[in-house]
Amino acid sequence: MSYGVPAPDPAEQTPVCPRHPERVSYVRCQRCARPVCPECQRPAAVGVQCIACVREQARGARGTVTPYGGSVYTGAPVVTYTMITLCAVVFALQWLVPGFTNRFAYAPVLTAMEPWRMLTSAFLHSPGFVLHIGFNMYALWILGQILEPLLGRLRFAVLYLLAAVGGSVGVALWSDPGQAVVGASGAVFGLFGALLVIQRKRRGEVRQLVVLIVVNGVLGFVVPGIAWQAHLGGLLSGAAAAAVLAYAPKGPRRSAIQWIGLSALAVALLGLSAWAILLLNP
Repeated sequence: MSYGVPAPDPAEQTPVCPRHPERVSYVRCQRCARPVCPECQRPAAVGVQCIACVREQARGARGTVTPYGGSVYTGAPVVTYTMITLCAVVFALQWLVPGFTNRFAYAPVLTAMEPWRMLTSAFLHSPGFVLHIGFNMYALWILGQILEPLLGRLRFAVLYLLAAVGGSVGVALWSDPGQAVVGASGAVFGLFGALLVIQRKRRGEVRQLVVLIVVNGVLGFVVPGIAWQAHLGGLLSGAAAAAVLAYAPKGPRRSAIQWIGLSALAVALLGLSAWAILLLNP
């Protein structure tokens, strides 16, 4: 007896690989459930996937980023080691080249004519006091290994340089206009400030860090020859830069917001420096 239902096509019942129709396969892709022959099978976390699904995932996959939007890099903290190397090379030049220190040291009265000194001074150190560079480089080595992987190389480098400039701005605002300063202390204090902000954002323990910052900050007031102004300027600048990076809302516009914020901070630092120049030359 016939009820008018056509018999199933044997070709439709036999599972064949879409890429190789001549090959029968009873193994199916875990993602799309299509048959996949041994040649087209790709290992997955569970079972196998077909080539088409693997390619689709690769096209749609986003680049791996740090918790604050930077690119993830494996290996050593390159920016940190680069800054340490530059300071070491410059320190050697200070010993070998007469007048090198004076040529690149920073003093507020020189800002208008030679503004680059606001940054170059952060790579100089006192030639007669080896512990000056020793302490700064040790602190940079410790803090850099924490912050650079969290922020990404580019963001960490920008934060470090902004803190260095911020240290010079602090000197311009609060110290003797003719007083020359050298050292990476402002940038290092900026890293302390950045770590404090990030730890707060991550709800981490900050009491020991606060004590460390306070102790080192007090030294600038009680030990002769230490520019507390650079420490404070760097600390505030580094904290501000870290706040921009850490509190920018997640989403497709996070990077744009971060770079706009960092640019605004750079403009603000330059504006404060210009204001200090006007105070020196009313």
